[in-house]
Amino acid sequence: MKTKEDLEHQIAMLTNALESGKAHVVDYENDLATAKKKLEDINKPEITPLQFDLIQEAIETGVGNFSFDDEANYDKEFGMEYDGKVHLESLDLTCTYELVEMITKEVHKLFKEAECPEDDNSELNTQTVAEKVI
Repeated sequence: MKTKEDLEHQIAMLTNALESGKAHVVDYENDLATAKKKLEDINKPEITPLQFDLIQEAIETGVGNFSFDDEANYDKEFGMEYDGKVHLESLDLTCTYELVEMITKEVHKLFKEAECPEDDNSELNTQTVAEKVI
């Protein structure tokens, strides 16, 4: 039969082991997250900080060229309160495609499109001919 001191010592050892295990779990979770991020990024092309800055500037230029103060770019719904005050119920940007186009146009100016092997049209002209042999 164990004494009170033995049980207290056993509880202390198990508590320490549990805390140590929790620390390892956190380490494993961090390692797992890092590995997942590396796997996600493995096929992404690398760009320099300068290129990131140029992309950001292109986006800012595209957004800056969009006319946010043109009323025709929005759908508006008004409502009336009980005391007769008119208020704006909703405001929706209707021409997001134009904003996206402006941003995309500015970003595209930064790059030269590479030729991809998948875009080779020489395979489109090949034909398969089946012949019946008697």
